[in-house]
Amino acid sequence: MRLVISSAILGDLQQLAREMAPEETCGLLFGNNGTVSSFKATKNVARNRLHHFEIDPVDLIAAERAMRYNGPKIIGYYHSHPSGAIEPSKTDAAMASPDDRIWLIINGHAAAAWRSVENGQIYDRFDPITLDCQSTKGQTADN
Repeated sequence: MRLVISSAILGDLQQLAREMAPEETCGLLFGNNGTVSSFKATKNVARNRLHHFEIDPVDLIAAERAMRYNGPKIIGYYHSHPSGAIEPSKTDAAMASPDDRIWLIINGHAAAAWRSVENGQIYDRFDPITLDCQSTKGQTADN
């Protein structure tokens, strides 16, 4: 499996990660068939935003509801690790549901994609997937 994302969207996400550092940033990824078409930055409502993230439930519920009525399909989530590691943490694994959704982890410069599954290779929760960043030749991201 792989995640296809435009360089414009990935660039916007990396910029958000740099702007929010030292706190973690987070949000939703929308698309189809492993291709990100847009994203929504959400508020990080975790108590300790320097080391954890929690997507604002209001945004998550609204996106899930919209999806049921032919709105954009949530294919995954993104969040940052300002410390630099782009691998899932034990905390990420404890928080992740085995729902086959994508977890994109960014640090302001690099990125890696993971799929949340039962009995995954990493912490029994995540399998690594290929991140395919495609050039948009000057296009900008819509989110």
